[in-house]
Amino acid sequence: QVQLVESGGGLVQAGGSLRLSCTASGRTFSSYAMGWFRQAPGKEREFVAAIMRSGGGTYYADSVKGRFTISRDNAKNTVYLQMNSLKSEDTAVYYCASARDTRVVLTEPNYWGQGTQVTVSS
Repeated sequence: QVQLVESGGGLVQAGGSLRLSCTASGRTFSSYAMGWFRQAPGKEREFVAAIMRSGGGTYYADSVKGRFTISRDNAKNTVYLQMNSLKSEDTAVYYCASARDTRVVLTEPNYWGQGTQVTVSS
């Protein structure tokens, strides 16, 4: 069982930046691919970004490419999402997710955090 805890959400003006963190329990963090998803009010949850177990490969939704960066620190059991040039449409609850298989983390992760609210004011 993997437990994920997100932090770093908040209120920011359009054009600003935030960094989300997600810390995982357990001693096998490096065995899991990690991802971020988000869900805006009235919309379905959508994929944002993912990173391979070794950190050597990353994936992004087209809507965030060039603005968001996912990274991980396996020594700290933590994955990050650096969000720059934020837009009002980035407002959502952001969820950390994980799976042993990178292909799975892109679509149907096995484990989820509780979510952290990001609100971008225009």
